[in-house]
Amino acid sequence: MTCAVSPLRLQELRVPGSAPGRFKRLPLTSRQLRLILSVLPAVLIGAWAASDWDSVRDGTARLASADPWWLLIGVVFTGLCCVSASFIRQGAIPERLPPGQLLASQLAAGAANHVLPAGLGSHAVTLRFLLGRGIPLARATASLALYSLVKPVAKLALILAFLGAFPDTLPVGRLLPDGETVALAAGCVVAVLVAGVVVFKTLRPVRRPLLTFLSTALTDARLLHGRPSRVLALWGGAVALPLCQAATLAAVGASLHVPLPWTHLVFAYLAASATAGAVPAPGGIGPVDAALVFTLVAFGTPMTLATATVIGYRVISGWLPLVPGAVVLSVLVRNKVL
Repeated sequence: MTCAVSPLRLQELRVPGSAPGRFKRLPLTSRQLRLILSVLPAVLIGAWAASDWDSVRDGTARLASADPWWLLIGVVFTGLCCVSASFIRQGAIPERLPPGQLLASQLAAGAANHVLPAGLGSHAVTLRFLLGRGIPLARATASLALYSLVKPVAKLALILAFLGAFPDTLPVGRLLPDGETVALAAGCVVAVLVAGVVVFKTLRPVRRPLLTFLSTALTDARLLHGRPSRVLALWGGAVALPLCQAATLAAVGASLHVPLPWTHLVFAYLAASATAGAVPAPGGIGPVDAALVFTLVAFGTPMTLATATVIGYRVISGWLPLVPGAVVLSVLVRNKVL
């Protein structure tokens, strides 16, 4: 039995001005789009897990012989990293954010951060969360910039504090780069600054939005630093975040009986992440891990033990939060929080 379609119905399905026989493609509904977005993180994380499966397998095998109580302490510090990030996010914006949703968004942002490089996944999730709370785009992007700025400043302050507190016990001389490396790094910094000036001078359409962004960022920074609660959340969280990350590494090292004191392990993480964190890799995987292994070996840890420690740290700090982070990300998307 055939179903007849009236010419009027066919005319409604055609795109106006299109050739005969061409029909309008029906757009995705908002519900279908939310469903796709809620499933996409799990698919991307699964693909990433398959591509790096050897590291997960080897790390899990080595952790099987580690002290489980120290590993549990590492898991606790990993959870505190999410709390610290939430404090920084709240301290970087004048409006008060709902604490529960903010913490959930940072857990989801951690999962997204392992898919896109240079923190873009985390910033994208946070930006969508802020926009959903009715915060203007200029202020939301300014808060992301402030968040990205205070983290390296706080980490540098911690490194200087460790150098001042333990000047004779930290083998810093083994980590100092040679003259060629310093010259190369300085050249890269100068090149980036010159490129920014050239773009600002030559591309006129970029000037107005850039000046608007800078004005909003400076205004919000002055406003936030006039409120003690925001200053405490912003800078307290910025100091607590790398310390919690370093404590996770130290706990894993203690579980594997690394022959280094906690001060060395914490400083090793701060130094390695500061030097390699600028490389745009998803979740910092790759450059930071290589720098951590190099730093631990320079401090006197055997290569095999240093590698096992870094793999264990990556499993606890990176892989373990992925599953709950992906689930929370999907739930937030489906509930229109993101």
